[in-house]
Amino acid sequence: MVHITINGRELTVEPGMTVLQAAKQAGIDIPTLCHHPAISDIGACRMCLVEVAKQRALQPACTFPVTEGMEVQTESPKVVAARKFVLQLLFSERNHYCMYCQMSGDCELQALAYRYGLDHWIYDRPFEPMPVDGSRRYFLLDHNRCVLCRRCIRACGEIVANHTLGTRQRGSKTMISADLDAPFGQSTCVSCGTCLEVCPTGALIDRKSAYRGRVSRGDVQLSRNVCVGCAVGCGVVVVHRAGHIVRIESDWDAEPSRGLLCVTGRFEQLDEVRPRLTRPLVRRNGALVETDWDTAMEAAVAGFRKATTSGAMATGRAMNETYGALARAFTLAGTWGKALPVLGYGKPGTLADLEGADAIVVAGADPAETHRVVAYRIRRALDHGARLFLVDGGGEYLQPFATLSVPSAEAAKVVEVVADASSPVVIYGTGLDESALKALKALDGKAVFMGLPEAANARGAEAEGVKSWNGTAAVDALYVLAGDDPAEPQELPQAGFLVVQSAYRSALTDRADVVLPSPAWAERSGHVTNLEGRTCAFEAAFPAPEGVPAEWQPLATLAERLGKA
Repeated sequence: MVHITINGRELTVEPGMTVLQAAKQAGIDIPTLCHHPAISDIGACRMCLVEVAKQRALQPACTFPVTEGMEVQTESPKVVAARKFVLQLLFSERNHYCMYCQMSGDCELQALAYRYGLDHWIYDRPFEPMPVDGSRRYFLLDHNRCVLCRRCIRACGEIVANHTLGTRQRGSKTMISADLDAPFGQSTCVSCGTCLEVCPTGALIDRKSAYRGRVSRGDVQLSRNVCVGCAVGCGVVVVHRAGHIVRIESDWDAEPSRGLLCVTGRFEQLDEVRPRLTRPLVRRNGALVETDWDTAMEAAVAGFRKATTSGAMATGRAMNETYGALARAFTLAGTWGKALPVLGYGKPGTLADLEGADAIVVAGADPAETHRVVAYRIRRALDHGARLFLVDGGGEYLQPFATLSVPSAEAAKVVEVVADASSPVVIYGTGLDESALKALKALDGKAVFMGLPEAANARGAEAEGVKSWNGTAAVDALYVLAGDDPAEPQELPQAGFLVVQSAYRSALTDRADVVLPSPAWAERSGHVTNLEGRTCAFEAAFPAPEGVPAEWQPLATLAERLGKA
């Protein structure tokens, strides 16, 4: 351990720490601008300068390592004067009019200006207008607000491993650019929004949440939750106000994603435009009419009592508790979507296994289409020296980086090469065919295997006895739990009587005999199980509309009235 002193406080810290890390551990605040805990430090902004005894100049706390006996001052007159000077230089460049910024507050540059009492500009400001790149659908880039901290560049490279962002030109004309100065919306950007998340100013602006309230002022509330866009189960922070989602942010502490999100998890879930269902509907004289819950449940019970055969199909986004209620209510029940092949061999893997992998096999899957965060983690592993092998998979996103890409019939070629790896990982999807399945068995005991299920909560459903639909092509009565799933089942069994539980009105609900309202994902509480088998608590960010019960409740009521509870 290393013994240091910060602002007169004696501290014992681990060797290898920076002064900034040691101060944070002790609860001592050192202001930063280019620093972010999820990316590497470059000491570019000079806001974290501190005074270190026996050092001729002030040192950046984010990159300066602790040493035995070190004495540090974080708010000495010399340090404060240097920080004010840095701020004055930053405000002399570009167009930082805080009162008119689209970010509407919660800006780190603005907060630092308040902290150090900047009430006017010392240096003349050029007011040279810079372009605003609005070519992205979900967020825009305003070069006038940029302080060139390069957080976005490091996040794009280190967290997402997409390497879209960089700089162009030099000196005072330096600007952030996408690829070789392509418009942001026409670049290789994958719209994950990680750059937007880490930007400390109003340079990267979320179109949806601008002007909708500040976190620092308490205008909005924050709730930790789990994304159900796919089976990865990324941790998210739901920023909401008055029962409406303002935006979705990264949960940097949540496993397995550690802050990494994709366009589905951060943006697409907020694109919902379907009419909301808050009251039950029953078909009368050919038309769906609103009714009360008791009447709707009696109509559903009557329909299932008349049926000789009945079954239920469910979205893969439901809660574990909901699947349990579904299994109790229906003997024949399953989720829609293709099931993963059963390997019968192999040690189960996790996303963390990708970090130490030296060989990665992707078989029968296109992670960039179905499980984007997995694709980003694969790219990150490649940046650290792993080799990529594709067996009838990979898609356009991963194909250019493959050491070897073969069809399923030639999977043995990949197995032969990967057998020499020390830490191989096999990622397989629903497209894995029988020939590749047999060939990959040779890696049993050598590699870890991670499946990419089509349903977001496939592992939770299976644990409750609800597997992928394998029922008949026709039943007398069918219950469809659609929830808030944006995709409807491609094929439904023919049924004379149809009950649909859904959060939104759609073509599916328009065909139903009984429609039961369901909560949207941010209004539910329960548990989901991700592709690793990790069970994650799911907490409602805000209540569902009045009269909309918990997702599992209609199924439990139906089972009770049918005598199956």
